[in-house]
Amino acid sequence: MTEKIFSSHAKSGPVRAGEIAVLVPDVVLLNDTSGSITVNQLDLMGVKHLHDPEKVVLVADHFSPPKDVTSAESIGLLRGFGKKFGIEKFYDSGRSGIEHALLPELGKVGPGGLIFGADSHTCTAGALNACGVGFGSTDLAAVIATGELWAKVPASIRVELIGKPSPYVTGKDIILSLIAKIGVDGALNSALEFGGPGLTHLNVDERFAVANMAVEAGADTCVFECDAQTLKYVERSGWQRNQPIVADNDATYLARHEIHLDKLEPLVAVPPSPANGSSLSKIIGTRIDQVYIGNCSNGTITDIRQAAHILKGRTVAQDVRLVVVPATSAIYRQASREGLLEMISQAGGSISMPTCGACFGGHMGILAKGESAISTTNRNYRGRMGHPESKVYLANAWVAAAAAIAGKIIDPATLEPTPNEPAPHEHAPHKQASQNKELL
Repeated sequence: MTEKIFSSHAKSGPVRAGEIAVLVPDVVLLNDTSGSITVNQLDLMGVKHLHDPEKVVLVADHFSPPKDVTSAESIGLLRGFGKKFGIEKFYDSGRSGIEHALLPELGKVGPGGLIFGADSHTCTAGALNACGVGFGSTDLAAVIATGELWAKVPASIRVELIGKPSPYVTGKDIILSLIAKIGVDGALNSALEFGGPGLTHLNVDERFAVANMAVEAGADTCVFECDAQTLKYVERSGWQRNQPIVADNDATYLARHEIHLDKLEPLVAVPPSPANGSSLSKIIGTRIDQVYIGNCSNGTITDIRQAAHILKGRTVAQDVRLVVVPATSAIYRQASREGLLEMISQAGGSISMPTCGACFGGHMGILAKGESAISTTNRNYRGRMGHPESKVYLANAWVAAAAAIAGKIIDPATLEPTPNEPAPHEHAPHKQASQNKELL
């Protein structure tokens, strides 16, 4: 599928794995951290006109709203760049979101699409049968100026999803399982391709969670098979060039892996690596100071619903701070309409506007020396969310919310039901988001 997407965007026509191709992307994405480097590079290049301003999307998400003068100036630089070159798609506080969650909502991602972004998690686009590729900021300056950029066509690794997940098992657990199996460099210089009969049990939000962390396995990009859920999503989002991509029956892969969803249990990636996926049962009782539910991988309405379900009628542990961050303004509004934010607040959680802040150690949830957090984010390297001597455990929203209640890592299935709480098998966590029109 990756070769086909690259071929449809290559100036030379069809290309194969290992070849160098000059590619013309559908979208070029910049944010308020990488964008300043790109803007400065364009100035050094003496660029007076952009090749196609309509393709460029600017998102202030890492430091928005600004936490200090430096971040305010960075966002101002991005805004000024957009005005100077006639870029209309500039998104900031109040009508924005985390870039990789926002782009699909805006109809900028869909089957057959190719997205270039100056951020490693641009691979999130793969959930919608597209390819998202992260490049350096200087590379992005070149493609903004000329409309094209060369890249090596990656070979593909096939991941077959089989079976149906058990309650409390999510897309997060699928990708943590894969990374634990192949390592942080197991897909280096390659593309991950996801498909199989188990795909039908993952809603689009769950697929975003998987695709987002493909880069944590070293992958250049990833792509999911297209199905009815994909088509329903992009029909509502307004994606214009709907060209579902299907792999040939005789497609060649570097490797093939199977993940039996019915055999998975919730996993937690133990610091300091996303590859340290551990069965939840092995780390029960680990003390937690902060719980963070949000980010471009797991700040979806599905994640917010899962967290609120656990928190409803309960109280966050005395010594724990809970931070919940919907990934986009649309998700925030939907969560408010459903009463989810009220449940979270009543339980003692803090709710933030959409931001990348704490995930990369910028603001809005920094860890002090010796503190531990359980987080739905995508990286847990040393110092990732704060002090070098803090620790970050990666988990799904069910597990994270349960830790907020207990003050330590527990199995969410062990919580006593609150009044009128459905049994675990009635949670239907893999079907919740499909009926939300605003969130597609």
